[in-house]
Amino acid sequence: MKPISEFSKKDLQKIKMIVFDVDGVIVPRGTKIKQVGNTTTLNTKVIAEKQIKQIERLHRKGFLINISSGRGLYMLQEMFREVLSFVSITFENGSATWYRGKIYQHINSFEHLREVLPKLKKITSRNKNVKGFEPKEFIITIHCTKRIPGIEKVVKREKGLYTIWNGEAYDIGIKKNQTKALGFRRVMKIFKLKKENVMAVGDNYNDHELLEESGMPISADKSRVKGRFFIPLKGKFLPADVLMQKILS
Repeated sequence: MKPISEFSKKDLQKIKMIVFDVDGVIVPRGTKIKQVGNTTTLNTKVIAEKQIKQIERLHRKGFLINISSGRGLYMLQEMFREVLSFVSITFENGSATWYRGKIYQHINSFEHLREVLPKLKKITSRNKNVKGFEPKEFIITIHCTKRIPGIEKVVKREKGLYTIWNGEAYDIGIKKNQTKALGFRRVMKIFKLKKENVMAVGDNYNDHELLEESGMPISADKSRVKGRFFIPLKGKFLPADVLMQKILS
């Protein structure tokens, strides 16, 4: 991998779309969530005005912008409200894509997850390490202060399901299908692009398949995912800020 400082204008020639992960890339990692009984409190993160302006400038230069996140649609729409007129959002680890008011559903996971959810709630109901279940449609996300072996054992026994631990939460979905790579391939069809036309930037384990699929993979944390270039984790700037500064220069 090369540092992003070596990224050149030549590397940008074929790029028509830029795909951004959110947490750890556009906003800092970490989710503030609290669940008491049937009440869940979840803080929506705010994107800095500087990053919004950078996204707008990329759009004016002709780049398509896609957001690819494990988060739910409603939270992402709130976060990116100022640029929703031109941004597409692929949510819940590639499960579906929203673009200009239309939802393209990529996978149906309801039956699979419906069966495992009661078992997961039983295991986590009295565990002090569990902060809460984040409301989502197509995947299950359980926020924890540390790994819980019981969750991993239950998912492993269920045929066709996978779980990813990202350091603060478990994402649970359908094995081999429900990944950001699936969402990436469907977005390519929506916009009639080839993989060599797309740059993708991610920082966490659930971004691995996404970066592998893209023509220009950028790692925002080289200790977790690999790319053709990497963004050093130094200074006050978020990875997306560093990357957009480089592209716009």
